[in-house]
Amino acid sequence: MQKLLPVLEALANPHRLRIIAALKTDGRNYVSQLARDVGISRPLLHLHLAKLEAAGLVTSKHELSSDGKALNYFEVADFRLTLDPAAIVAAAKHLNLEEE
Repeated sequence: MQKLLPVLEALANPHRLRIIAALKTDGRNYVSQLARDVGISRPLLHLHLAKLEAAGLVTSKHELSSDGKALNYFEVADFRLTLDPAAIVAAAKHLNLEEE
C-alpha cells in the first residue's frame, strides 16, 4: 500500500499514460524511437520514464545493438492496480504529510 501514491502520481500525467500505452501496444522500445512514437523530446521522455520506473510501472534494460550502440530498452511491467475505498484507507495510514 505504500506504493499506491507513487503509482497514482505517475499515472496522473497524460504523457506517461501515452508512454505506457505505446509500450503496451508496440512492445518494448528504445528511448529514441519511443520519443519519436510519443512525440516528445528525449530529455522529457527520460524524466517521464524515470517516474514510471520508480513507481514500478515500466522496466528498463541496456543492450548493445548489432552495430555496437548501447540502447536502453523500456517495457511495461506486469502490474495491477486495485483502487477502492479500502485500498485508500490502507494507504492513508502510511502517509506522512509533514514530508510534503
